[in-house]
Amino acid sequence: MSIDQIISSGLLELYVMGDLSPAELAIVEKAMEEDESVRNEVLKIEKTLEAYAFKYAVPVAPSAQAMLLATVNFTDRLKNGEVPGNPPTLNPQSKITDFSQWLERADMQEPEEYDSMYGRIINSDEVQTTMIIWLKEGAPDETHTDEFEKFLIVEGSCDITIGEDVHSLKSGNFLSIPLFVNHNVVVTSEVSCKIILQRTAA
Repeated sequence: MSIDQIISSGLLELYVMGDLSPAELAIVEKAMEEDESVRNEVLKIEKTLEAYAFKYAVPVAPSAQAMLLATVNFTDRLKNGEVPGNPPTLNPQSKITDFSQWLERADMQEPEEYDSMYGRIINSDEVQTTMIIWLKEGAPDETHTDEFEKFLIVEGSCDITIGEDVHSLKSGNFLSIPLFVNHNVVVTSEVSCKIILQRTAA
């Protein structure tokens, strides 16, 4: 196959997307080694696809991004042999010390740098997810239709608005969010608000 045929065949686009068979991959890699025009064409395709991806990218909510990263971390920990803990169910009598074994772990501390929200999952299954989260400024509006959300404030303070009601919370305070009611969080302390967050299937 000539260089012109390789460039016009669509193989280079498939190469950039990682979708070549082993035989096709060998052809493209050999052509890239031998011809600068093939290498330049690959760079051009990469830049074009990157520009397309940025143009049509859907913004990700900070809470969704933090949850995804926390889930990846939790999955990796399980793969590396961690036995999931059994955190207690949050309730109005819950105390911060109930979660000491996780709050004191070196791998469950607030990092020096992160965007607006950071989290570490204590345990997660089909029924309930319990995690430690840190909020720098707050969390945007959301409404839960299939899970109850509960908070235990560990450090800092925040205002949680549920519908029209504002709840000012500080260390040691508990709050439960009802289903189908819009709510948001605004951090009111100079330090990040550290929270035990628990979501339980309705």
